[in-house]
Amino acid sequence: MIIHNLESEHSLLNQFVLELRDIEIQKDTMRFRKNIERIGEILSYEISKTLQYETKLVQTPLGTKKMMVPEEDLVLCSILRAGLPLHQGILNYFDKAENAFISAYRDHKNDDDDFEVVVNYLAAPSIQDKILILADPMLATGATLENTYK
Repeated sequence: MIIHNLESEHSLLNQFVLELRDIEIQKDTMRFRKNIERIGEILSYEISKTLQYETKLVQTPLGTKKMMVPEEDLVLCSILRAGLPLHQGILNYFDKAENAFISAYRDHKNDDDDFEVVVNYLAAPSIQDKILILADPMLATGATLENTYK
């Protein structure tokens, strides 16, 4: 598993994360969702730097040109429902990726801080010999993502 921590370098991503955390901006649900989608796009660009590439030929108006394109098959899996805007942002860049979805929620049995992650639904294609991108905005602790991964 590869974890990409983009907080270690400064970028435009910081502005979108700041707005996600801002209690006033959080009240604007459309802006909140759009910022998560933008973060997905930035993450996709960064992830694309780690993929394997192959040479493809393309016919241009001026002749044939060699281009390097990703060679991996990707499966993009999101945790419903918080992950949907992030999923769309990633899919904006990896438009050939297959889609998978997991329905998971935190079950606070005693109304305290302890919880169990309950997975109710999983729909996914085969991930054999493919790269799986498990997308979840991790708005709090990341425990749902971690437990769903396990």
